[in-house]
Amino acid sequence: MTDDPNPHSRAALAERFGPNYRWFVLLTVMIGTMAAIMASTIINVAVPDMSRVFTLGQERAQWLSAGFMAAMTLSMLTTPFLLERFGYRHTYLGAVLLLMVGGIAGGLSHWFDLVLAMRVAEGLAAGVLQPIPAIIILRAFERHEQGKAMGIFGVGVVLAPALGPSVGGVLVEWYGWRSIFFVVVPFCAVAALLARRFLPVGGPGGTVVGPGAARLDKTGLAMVSVAVLSLLNGMVWLHGGSPAIGVALLALCAATVAVFIRHQRRTAKPLMALALFGHETFSMGAVVAFIYGMGLFGSTYLVPVFMQLGLHLPPSQAGAVLFPAGVMLAITIPLAGRLADRLPVARIVSTGLVLLAGSFFAMMSVSLTTALLLITAWAILGRIGLGLILPSLNLGAMRGLPDALISHGSSTINFMRQLGGAVGVSLVGIVLEWRLQAQPATPLRAFHETFLLIGGVTALAVLAAWRMKPPEPAAQPASASVSS
Repeated sequence: MTDDPNPHSRAALAERFGPNYRWFVLLTVMIGTMAAIMASTIINVAVPDMSRVFTLGQERAQWLSAGFMAAMTLSMLTTPFLLERFGYRHTYLGAVLLLMVGGIAGGLSHWFDLVLAMRVAEGLAAGVLQPIPAIIILRAFERHEQGKAMGIFGVGVVLAPALGPSVGGVLVEWYGWRSIFFVVVPFCAVAALLARRFLPVGGPGGTVVGPGAARLDKTGLAMVSVAVLSLLNGMVWLHGGSPAIGVALLALCAATVAVFIRHQRRTAKPLMALALFGHETFSMGAVVAFIYGMGLFGSTYLVPVFMQLGLHLPPSQAGAVLFPAGVMLAITIPLAGRLADRLPVARIVSTGLVLLAGSFFAMMSVSLTTALLLITAWAILGRIGLGLILPSLNLGAMRGLPDALISHGSSTINFMRQLGGAVGVSLVGIVLEWRLQAQPATPLRAFHETFLLIGGVTALAVLAAWRMKPPEPAAQPASASVSS
């Protein structure tokens, strides 16, 4: 029997639920993350319908995704603080409930500004949720099980984007855009119930939480907020407004980043542990994550819009074309997870990036007469590449980090991916609108040029992926099974 007097501590819960307890915890965080990812991707099939209802142009409509991504990017860096201050259970429950409120209120709203505000609220919740699974996998599972755990987790998570476009397309056709906001509600309800049963109240490593347990670097968070928002708005102003304002905002972003780095080096409790970038494997993984995020999330926004506006497919058919690719992704990820325990992550990630970039280039050949089967094949090619990358990138980047940096490493690698995603969504929306205006008689060409952009960006990530060379297993610290 455990001597821990707290029945909700990790030790007490592990004794109560037995040797499979770590898998129950993984299932719990997987469902919440599924809800978060579905909230981020399912909106894309409703963008054309919402654009008509609210009379939105591409530059404004893309903020439905970019606003979510920006909020998610900012809140990710707060996850280590929240876990140390409130513990796993309360942090996770708070984020899940905020995500649920955002879905309900967004679906009931009659004003675009409120819809956008709820998307931002959902993004804040999703950002807190995203780093938690990797922290748990690296702390609760032995090294030889980490790839398997990440693969199983990945299967559940990819069901969200796999089912999202198909389910969302049908819902938009039958019930309108409001219905897609409510999809996350049952997932959030189940995740909240499981969290109350399985998640410990303590923080990472079984630490005691409380007001004195952690301190949030509010100055650093304010600087990151200024940098991200000035970056995204600067990109919009460069094309859609005054170039002078755009340049000024981008200069503000660069200056804020420089001051932020100096501040992080001086503060005792930094928002982002810069010591992470002293590990070459992590720093190269961060570069890959940023570029990969640009390609992944930019294409997640572009492909459904291309299907509907470029190829004139109804939402349900556009979703059906993407469904087999989602199934293939679910098949690939557990296989890739096992490979991540056996092969160099640089080789796996590079192969995945090549396939993903190749699928974007292949989309440039699609026209109104292209068979849907061929379009589906190009989508499947990209999802196989994505399946190879997902289990390997986080594990490969963070293997070799000291235990004290694991929480910061997970939040930072996710931050870099989501920052790339926010930039990618904005860039795709801006470039697509620019090219559509430049050649209104040939809209397909505008889409093809945008696919060329994200394909080229994704291909660049291979250069960094080849330099992800973590230490050999023998050089790892013998504390792989630190408590979650």
